[in-house]
Amino acid sequence: MSRVRIRRAAAAAVAALALATLPSAAHAAAAPAAGAGARPPPPPQGGTDRPVVPPGAGHGRGPGGHRTWTGGQVRQGLVYRSDALSKLTDTDVTTVSGLGLTKVIDFRIPMEVQYDGADRLPAGLSPTARPVSDLGLYGTLVGAIGSGDPVKQEQMLGGGRAEAYMRDIYRTFVTSPENRAQFAATLREIADGRQGPVLYHCTSGKDRTGWMSYVLLRALAVPEDTAERDYLASNTFRAAYDAKVRAGLKQSGRMQNPDLLIPLQEVRQDYLDSATAQLEADYGSFYGYLTQGLGLDLRTLAKLQTKLVR
Repeated sequence: MSRVRIRRAAAAAVAALALATLPSAAHAAAAPAAGAGARPPPPPQGGTDRPVVPPGAGHGRGPGGHRTWTGGQVRQGLVYRSDALSKLTDTDVTTVSGLGLTKVIDFRIPMEVQYDGADRLPAGLSPTARPVSDLGLYGTLVGAIGSGDPVKQEQMLGGGRAEAYMRDIYRTFVTSPENRAQFAATLREIADGRQGPVLYHCTSGKDRTGWMSYVLLRALAVPEDTAERDYLASNTFRAAYDAKVRAGLKQSGRMQNPDLLIPLQEVRQDYLDSATAQLEADYGSFYGYLTQGLGLDLRTLAKLQTKLVR
């Protein structure tokens, strides 16, 4: 196999990992039984919108229903989050069109879009590219899975290295001026009373997208522990599919120990804590992060409340 084909195969495997689908070589063995392809149930703590984005978009959901410190409740149907939308079927696209979206924001870097494909969206709706750095994680996974070498994979991902990589990524959500600018722009658009329903996503819909959702909920005065549970709920939505991905990668021979990927597939409290500890170190408080780090003025924060909390 040529080097280009090896790289493409590895990238396909990475995309399968991130999108909770399976590489074609492993799909037949690990695909769910007929009728088992429905979305996982909502997380047990409730409070958030039930998943409405179709299965091709993974665990799509919104922040609606959460209670705030002020006694309000986050409105439903104005903000959605999901995995990448590149694998939607025609039926899925029709379902998405029913959401009335006026903007789709894509946090993926160009390499991810290149290998995963551009979003499939209803006619008249184009994605807004707003890349947030993954510190080279996607390329690292391409190299690790593409090598097929268990020793190299262990060296790259084992011994706590995958977890450390994730903590570093989360810190850059706070430390990188470019990343802060992307999150800030998204919050300003969500706050805009002239803007209709917004959906944002990355590749797997859990890290960059998860941080965006956590920040949004905190900005709306949703209690911190509730925002944390909402963030961690991605594990409930993804668990069964992620396990099938690991089984498929092992069966295909790409990985002898696909459990090395678990720290990359999951969201974890200590990942979130890495980002929140960083914002406290840099800005003193969450409010300082919003106003100094993201540059949001009081008027914008008030508009968020007015629009999204009833």
